[in-house]
Parts: sequence; structure tokens; C-alpha cells
Amino acid sequence: MDLERAIGDSRPGGRIVAVLDQVADPHNVGAILRSAAALGVTAVVVQDRHTPPQSGTLAKSASGALDILPYVEVVNIARALEQLGDLGFWRIALIGGAEQSIEGIDHSGDIAVVLGSEGAGIRRLVRERCDMAAAIPMTPKMDSLNVSVTAAIAFYALRRQQC
Repeated sequence: MDLERAIGDSRPGGRIVAVLDQVADPHNVGAILRSAAALGVTAVVVQDRHTPPQSGTLAKSASGALDILPYVEVVNIARALEQLGDLGFWRIALIGGAEQSIEGIDHSGDIAVVLGSEGAGIRRLVRERCDMAAAIPMTPKMDSLNVSVTAAIAFYALRRQQC
């Protein structure tokens, strides 16, 4: 599905698009899709390479979310972020150690939230296409969360701000 068509059917102002930068584990992608569907995310964008196929484990982990949520495969994530910016989306990279908390973002418009791969995180060129970086506040006992947990927390925090 085309990115603009996937988000074009929904109303502007309050849309959330999840952008997955090389998230490779089908369990994680499926869990992100399930959380995205439950929390009103408009679409999930992935790269056509370095992403698990839409079958088997991913579909089972998504628990039906593939049937109700646009899953957009693009050739280039950085270009997709540029396109989202041109469409009025505020692009937020979720990275550990960012000074801004996802809870403290003051933005009621359309948001694209970028989540990086399980090991390497968000790639440099992808990060450079984002308007800002944000983090989920955590205690010093643990420095990161699973990407699917991070996604669910971010979707919830952003949706709360828009209500």
C-alpha cells in the first residue's frame, strides 16, 4: 500500500504513524502492530527489506492487526520520513538517553514516531530526518526496553496528549 493513500483516508490532526527502522524480529513487529491497532495508530511503515514477511509468526503475533491496520512497505525509510514531513507530520525518533521525554512532547498535530532495530537502534540517516528525539524515562537499573514495549508506551503517551 502507498504511504500517502494509507494515511490519506484518516483525518489530519491527531494521526500517529509508526515507522520501524529495520525491526527484524517478527514477534516484535507483530506486537507493535497489535499495540498500534489497539491504540489508534493510523499506519505502520516498514522498509521492504530487513523486515520479516507478513506471514507466520508476525501474523500470529499481530493477532489480527494486519487485517485492520495499514502496513506500508517502503524502499527507503529516510525518504518516507521526508514524505511524512511534507504531509505535515512531526517526526520523533525514540532513542535512549534523549533529553526530552515522550510524555513532555507538546504537539497535538500529526506525529510519526520512529523506532529502531533491536540491536543497532535508529540509523544515522533516518535519525537526521526526524525533527526531534525523545525517550521513555526509566530508572538507572535498566537502560532499555524491548522495542515492542517501547512502541506501546509511546503510542499510549502520544494518544493521551492528543485527547
